[in-house]
Amino acid sequence: MALQIMKLAITASSTVDTVPTVERFFNEAASTVTGPGTLTIAVEDFFTDTGATATTLPALATNNSYFDVYINGVLQMEDVSAYTAGGTGVGQLVITVPAGSTIEQNSPVVLVVTNFAPTSNTTIVT
Repeated sequence: MALQIMKLAITASSTVDTVPTVERFFNEAASTVTGPGTLTIAVEDFFTDTGATATTLPALATNNSYFDVYINGVLQMEDVSAYTAGGTGVGQLVITVPAGSTIEQNSPVVLVVTNFAPTSNTTIVT
């Protein structure tokens, strides 16, 4: 008999669901910020999708989340924003305005927080 590799006769199928939770928060810049400068927006200065005052900014799930910041409808670079989750008096978004840049008064600032709670299921048939 010739040499051969022996292996198990197994089939497997997997399903993965990403299960995203997206929360959006809205603000209008209260005043013009010319760089270098900083715009700090406290949680209670944001509004939710329903128009209610925000009371908490969600925690970011470790390795399964991200946040985006839009100013006047334009997605901003990651390193100009710092996000702190938490409730009233704690949660905030800090935007560092570089030299030569300006955020005009009443410019819309949109914070989008996305957390994932993935699930997976594998079925093995022997």
